[in-house]
Amino acid sequence: MTRQLVTIATLSLAILVSAVAVVQAKHKTREMAHELQLERVERDKLSTEWAQLQLEESAWANPDRVAQVARRELSMVQPRNYVVLESQR
Repeated sequence: MTRQLVTIATLSLAILVSAVAVVQAKHKTREMAHELQLERVERDKLSTEWAQLQLEESAWANPDRVAQVARRELSMVQPRNYVVLESQR
């Protein structure tokens, strides 16, 4: 009779430990899923910001704008006659 009680007590304890482990694993999974969602939102924000920065860079680097700034702010002019020399080998 005592052997049966020990077996039942051991199995009950194993079931209890198993149940607690399942609850902890489920909780950790939910935490990680929430964290993943937050990271995805951050990724999307950064992706949008990167696209905006690339667009802004292309606007600032536009050759017509660069020439306009060179003329207006730096008083640069394009020479009328210029010679292009071939590089010597």
